[in-house]
Amino acid sequence: MNSKMRFLAVPFLFIFFLLPSAESVTYNVQSYGAKSDGRSDSTKSFLSAWAAACASVEPATIYVPGGRYLVGGASFSGQNCKNNAITIRIDGTLVAPSDYNVLGHTGNWLTFERTNGLSIYGGTLDGQGTGLWACKNSGKNCPTGATSLGFYNSNKVLVSGLSSLNSQNFHIILDGCQNTRLEGVKISAPENSPNTDGIHVQSSSGVAITNSHIGTGDDCISLGPGSSNIWIENINCGPGHGISIGSLGSNLQEPGVKNVTVKTVTLSGTQNGLRIKTWAMPSNGFVTGVLFQHAVMVNVQNPIIIDQNYCPNRAKCPGQASGVRISDVTYQDVHGTSATEVAVNFDCSKKYPCSRIILEDVNLSYKDRPATASCVNAGGSSSGLAVPKACL
Repeated sequence: MNSKMRFLAVPFLFIFFLLPSAESVTYNVQSYGAKSDGRSDSTKSFLSAWAAACASVEPATIYVPGGRYLVGGASFSGQNCKNNAITIRIDGTLVAPSDYNVLGHTGNWLTFERTNGLSIYGGTLDGQGTGLWACKNSGKNCPTGATSLGFYNSNKVLVSGLSSLNSQNFHIILDGCQNTRLEGVKISAPENSPNTDGIHVQSSSGVAITNSHIGTGDDCISLGPGSSNIWIENINCGPGHGISIGSLGSNLQEPGVKNVTVKTVTLSGTQNGLRIKTWAMPSNGFVTGVLFQHAVMVNVQNPIIIDQNYCPNRAKCPGQASGVRISDVTYQDVHGTSATEVAVNFDCSKKYPCSRIILEDVNLSYKDRPATASCVNAGGSSSGLAVPKACL
């Protein structure tokens, strides 16, 4: 089976979202005391509505009317739920505490653990991260900050039409999730907001991210160890650090990344375009079966990049080589403009060179002239239009 055919079946993993559901009972958070004034702590009200929905033997809907709801750190567990069809419909905005110290050391603001069949529609999450970013950018000793929305060890999750603003740290994390779809998501944070990755996926399989606009201070989408059968389509990214696989290989024993499709994406003014990044350290990790297809670059600093010598501050890995094996990566129909002269940069491991890298119809320019390419320890082939001239 060739690289183009391998990925065609992935979207059908999500056919369960099209199935009709039974009539559901609705739980309004205001009935449990939630206040829409943006000042009254409504955490207990949201947790009570969740508990009621979980106790229902019928499909249940939690409804959040318009307004602003202050919610402190809250964890919603589906482990003991009696149904696997909970829907959360949000017409309002959930607001994190403005004092970043409240959540800064907790890791997460809103988490869903061990849920099955959860759907979230609409709404806005306001992480109020500006204070923490200012602390970090000043060089002070600051908390790590909280991820705005985390899904852990969950199955059949759907998030549709949600907006996430100004997260303290990552906006959305999927960790240990199966058959999950994020669609029509809008993520927004300034370019100088540190560590505000838009969507991060790890240890998860059967994930689709579609029809979304992401502008933030770090990766728009990042895929960590253990990501497989990932479908990313129709994404607008910018500002940010691009769409990244990695960083990988920080641990010796680490699951790999495989079967990833990234197609019909536009990256505007980003630090990177399509990136694979690994630590220059021993590891048994790998990346294989990746298709980047139909990508438009608009003034992107590193449109196509594989960096296997990632080592911030050179503290951990002087003189070492990445153990992550990268193979079967295809770049097909990638065109646009580079903000730097080197638009294609394959800097692969000296111990395990990249293999079977394929460039098909790549056309990238720099200041109205063809860009250049750089290849180190990279093997593969090029076909069709090749600007810059391939160095594989």
